[in-house]
Amino acid sequence: MIIDANNLILGRLASFVAKKALRGEKVEVVNCERAVITGDKKEIFKKYLRKAKSKSVRKGPFMPKVADRFVRRSIRGMLPYKRPRGREAFKRVICYAGVPEKLRDKKFETLKEANISKLTTLKYTTVGDICKVMGGK
Repeated sequence: MIIDANNLILGRLASFVAKKALRGEKVEVVNCERAVITGDKKEIFKKYLRKAKSKSVRKGPFMPKVADRFVRRSIRGMLPYKRPRGREAFKRVICYAGVPEKLRDKKFETLKEANISKLTTLKYTTVGDICKVMGGK
């Protein structure tokens, strides 16, 4: 299953992908930098900057600064990754920033229940913007 994360709410996308992975399906997510996090832009940036800066170099917590790893980390939060079942499910999840060459001719699915058009508010930011603020590319 290939999911296009363009204009999808990150939490809803992550829970859907986690359920599919736990059922045994291989899930690939493309356009991760275009996934959306809802809320006030300044507050979101402040929250993630605080998480990224308040760490020990050796002990963590380690926040990814690249969009595909950021989304994969969010999906990991929805899985029981400390148990064998969760680790196996996490191995079945692959995330890409943009669309790789091998998937260009494939058909992508989108989630209607996770689309940004369902929101009543216009306050949101993309994962790519958050990663740029934290120091990623």
